[in-house]
Amino acid sequence: MTDQMTASGRRPEVRVAAGSIRGSQEAGVAVFRGIPFAEPPVGALRFAAPRPAPGWNGVRDAISYGPPPPQGGHFGMDARAAAGDDWLTVNVWSPEPDPDARLPVLVWIQGGAYTIGMSGLPEYDGCRLARDDGVVVVTFNYRVGVEGFAQIEGAPANRGLLDQIAALEWVRDNIRAFGGEPDRVMVFGQSAGGGSIAALLATERAAGLFRRAVVQSAPGTYFSPELAADIGAACAAELGLRPTVEELSGVPPRRLTLAADALVAGMSQWAPRWGLPAYRSILFAPVVDGEVLPAAPWEALARGAGRAVDLLVGHTRDEHRLFTAIDGLLGAVTEEQAAEALDVFAPGHDGARRYRADFPTAGPGELYEMVHGDWLFRMPSLHLAEAQRVGGGRVHVYELTWRATGMGGVLGACHGLDVPLVFGNLDRGQVAMLIDDPEAEEVRALSARMRAAWSSFAAHGDPGWPAYERDHRLVQCFDASSTVTAYPEESSRLIWESHTFSALPLIGR
Repeated sequence: MTDQMTASGRRPEVRVAAGSIRGSQEAGVAVFRGIPFAEPPVGALRFAAPRPAPGWNGVRDAISYGPPPPQGGHFGMDARAAAGDDWLTVNVWSPEPDPDARLPVLVWIQGGAYTIGMSGLPEYDGCRLARDDGVVVVTFNYRVGVEGFAQIEGAPANRGLLDQIAALEWVRDNIRAFGGEPDRVMVFGQSAGGGSIAALLATERAAGLFRRAVVQSAPGTYFSPELAADIGAACAAELGLRPTVEELSGVPPRRLTLAADALVAGMSQWAPRWGLPAYRSILFAPVVDGEVLPAAPWEALARGAGRAVDLLVGHTRDEHRLFTAIDGLLGAVTEEQAAEALDVFAPGHDGARRYRADFPTAGPGELYEMVHGDWLFRMPSLHLAEAQRVGGGRVHVYELTWRATGMGGVLGACHGLDVPLVFGNLDRGQVAMLIDDPEAEEVRALSARMRAAWSSFAAHGDPGWPAYERDHRLVQCFDASSTVTAYPEESSRLIWESHTFSALPLIGR
């Protein structure tokens, strides 16, 4: 342990490559916030690939989160924006900031539809994971929305992914000072964070930066360059501009996020041109550009791109329920809406018929949620596991089936419910509204089991249940009483078995 972490309670201090930093001590854990891992991507660096942060003299305070990257106003996130442009910062929680500790390292990549997200949200506090499970926890910001994922002429594609790679390089080069072992780094992420990890598995630029990965509810949305360029042009056109670095670099980030928000509000009109993303108002996603991301993750993993990485993949049972509620459709989906969802999202020429035949008692609401959830999260996640297995890699699969107790339990095992359970933060942040009694023994025990599985997987590559195999397809179902069983969503699996997830195309011009 560093000489600054003493019984006298002095603040912990470590030295990283750029200089010395001084953090805080919270609940027995050394915490360092707002450490820059790259230069602010503004001015001449606007829309550029990240560059390493410059060094500093003296000791830098690391007690506050860095400002979040510019982002849309969804769910009130825009109101959280803080002053400053040092968007690319990293945060570390360590139970033992001693270079000789060699603890497993868990690096979190947050979600937010590639449009919103920041590491400073209270639900991502790593204190409980670090203290109770004996691991080093890392979170960081990366560029989202137009800044991170819009296709802009003269700028590299997938700048948000490049930020993630830069943060992982920072972890590789500095985490030993915090007690972490660079050879035992596990990335874990949910929703767009899980989709980002799937992309990182497919890119050579991230090779060797992590040994294990947990993908939670990965969305199946990756864009072709043509689709991404067309969407980027539409965003710029909202401001009367062309999608070039020359024309956009002088536009304040706030104006760009407002332009993107305005485009999202009217995306249904773009369905004949953009296809499925327009139906779901999905404006940004990683681009299969052939350079940063050479292929869609399922194709890359099936060819063996993830063979050297132990993989844990899963999803929740009721992935779409939360979105149904947000859209005001919970309990109100009509037969016409269900029929349209099946026609648009079910795979193949007879997908809609198969859903109705295989789920004969399902009403409109259940069919609507099932096909949306399968297309967006459940089947992309399962197919990622299948691709890892085909490519010769090791993979474990789980499903969260525990019913959220908040809001009368109407949201079921919804999208995002795994986040408070994995972090152990059951009483804070937006997702905590899903849990009405954070002190209930059932939820505390479930959270402990999930945290133990993630931490064990980081340390040893074994979450506590068998690897996923074609013959048995055993998965861990996390519930009040967790069990290992055959994959529960077998009917959906068979409907989607022959579907190929690939980069989404531009379908009209």
